[in-house]
Amino acid sequence: MVLIGWYYRKKASQNKESYLLGGKKLPWYMLGLSDASDMFDISGTMWMVSLCFVYGFKSIWIPWLWPVFNQVFNMMFLAKWLRRSNANTGAEWLASRFGLTGTGVKASHNIIVVFALIGCLGFLAYGFVGLGKFIEIFVPWNIVEPYVHFHIRPEYVAHFYGIIFTLFAMFYSILGGMHSIVLGDVIKYIIMTIGCVAVGIIAMQHLNGKALLFPHGWDNPFFGWKLDLDWSHIAPDANKKIAEDGFSVFGAFFMMMLCKGIFSSFAGPAPNYDMQKVLSSRSPKEASKMTGFVSIILLPVRYTMVIGLTVLALLYYKQLDLKVAGVTDFERILPAAINSFLPVGILGLVLTGLMGAFMGTFSGTLNAAQAYVVNDIYLKYINPAASIKKTITANYITGVVVVAIGVILGFFAKDVNSILQWIVGALYGGYMASNILKWYWWRFNANGFAWGMITGIAAALAFPFIFDGLPLYNWPLLFLISIIGCIVGTYTAPPTDSEILRSFYRTVKPWGFWEPIHTLVVADDESFQPNKRFRLDMFNVVLGIIAQLCLTILPMYFILWMKVPLLVTIAILALIIFILKKTWWNKLED
Repeated sequence: MVLIGWYYRKKASQNKESYLLGGKKLPWYMLGLSDASDMFDISGTMWMVSLCFVYGFKSIWIPWLWPVFNQVFNMMFLAKWLRRSNANTGAEWLASRFGLTGTGVKASHNIIVVFALIGCLGFLAYGFVGLGKFIEIFVPWNIVEPYVHFHIRPEYVAHFYGIIFTLFAMFYSILGGMHSIVLGDVIKYIIMTIGCVAVGIIAMQHLNGKALLFPHGWDNPFFGWKLDLDWSHIAPDANKKIAEDGFSVFGAFFMMMLCKGIFSSFAGPAPNYDMQKVLSSRSPKEASKMTGFVSIILLPVRYTMVIGLTVLALLYYKQLDLKVAGVTDFERILPAAINSFLPVGILGLVLTGLMGAFMGTFSGTLNAAQAYVVNDIYLKYINPAASIKKTITANYITGVVVVAIGVILGFFAKDVNSILQWIVGALYGGYMASNILKWYWWRFNANGFAWGMITGIAAALAFPFIFDGLPLYNWPLLFLISIIGCIVGTYTAPPTDSEILRSFYRTVKPWGFWEPIHTLVVADDESFQPNKRFRLDMFNVVLGIIAQLCLTILPMYFILWMKVPLLVTIAILALIIFILKKTWWNKLED
């Protein structure tokens, strides 16, 4: 990976666009593989394995916290809308919607940069903590300690390991920019796929003829109002985990998660590596293909590993040492099962793949942070006339500083789940309102965007100190506060200049509440055809979400060899693919 970064440093140094976006010349399938690789991180996979062990087949719903189905919304319409702007970052995209001057424009630009950086730093800390916990299993500190000439307290050993691997990831991603990140991600995805398939095969071999011990309802993806999973006679600590997570009343949790997820998905991609991959694509059509490709190549492969390691953990639960300071840490199932049951060679491949997955997530997030600092702060306010050499140097310095801050934040994080819950439950809750209205309501202006974001992010930062419990349950109040900020901000400033709105409406072609602007555009050009695909897009979204669930649960049914559910899942998936070929693929346009 380091050599790839070194090789691509000249190509990345050609100009700003080449460094940050690969010159917008990378094919959609390469970007899709890269995006999938970035999402296949150690911390998230550790979290998913712990969920699968405790919640069984019902765990397929919990990643809707992100929400994982935002990829379906992007695939069907939002990715092409975003790419049509031809911007380099989410903050630069705002200029195409609100213009470069006017009330709130500067504030809206600055607040999206602040949000992007807070999100990127949160993800860097999240990845850093997960990696350290992972390495600690495989390289026990008592083996390393005699060779280290300084003392590290036991609770900071994971952080020490995290720093070492972070430095490698930082080196190649800073040197080679988007080119080295994408090629590195593709290589890591290939290694990861081999490792995941191997884990699945090993799990099936161990399971052959044996009965799995799990609570009633564990192997059923459907649920009632209450979760009703009782681990008392198998692994009592799992009941404590369910209580701590706050998922016992699963019906209420699911409805809240679905409602938040739909709003979050309508807001479009958040300003992180996912958005940067969309903006790096060659055309709007390719942006749609790329986001659709991600779910297909990510979910079956990742869940083959998740269910494989869960099966091994269920078979040999008492052999795995999951206790830390007397408390069972289910996030340790992934490294403990890998360490205990994978043979030499396969173990090496899986370790390499998972560490590479961390580096992929880390480097993609770092690239997004660099894009916002250099493109939207340095080149906009500090040195607009900077030469290519100075711009690349600014990227290098930014990368080092951002990594340092992410590592420091990692020291304050309790565990992977706590950071994850705050990012998806609180921070993204504050992001939603402004970013929904910007797409669908013509009267929404930069002032409304700025105040919606400011109130949302301020509330997201304050809520952990005010409310206890799962951040998800506070998001309706967070959303309401942000909506009030949006509306008050919008009506205390004049509408966006009509010429900017007409240009945006003609170029992006969103559907929504755009009637006054549509009238102006048609007056200029009678041949203009508005976007009338709302119903078709929503139909495709519903099919896409069902297909995504099928892709997730397919390897779970396969590894456990549940034949009837497996055949039903394959049949549903085949039918949806056939329909989407006609309603989505054949109708893709730039």
